[in-house]
Amino acid sequence: MNRQECTLVETYLRRTFGNDGITVKAPKKANEPVEVWLDGEFIGTLYRDEEEGEVSYDFNMSILDVDLPATR
Repeated sequence: MNRQECTLVETYLRRTFGNDGITVKAPKKANEPVEVWLDGEFIGTLYRDEEEGEVSYDFNMSILDVDLPATR
């Protein structure tokens, strides 16, 4: 993904989730994943997919069980 695409997706994510703390960082090297950050904390990766001339973006966020609130 190029910087322009990163900016467009960042704007979309900020608007969709109502949070200006979301940042989409273009990779420093080609073929590295794009990183998504929230208020300075890494939260996931973003991938570009192009199939039959249609482009989509896939956001992957892992949630660790230790980060979940304890259930009682």
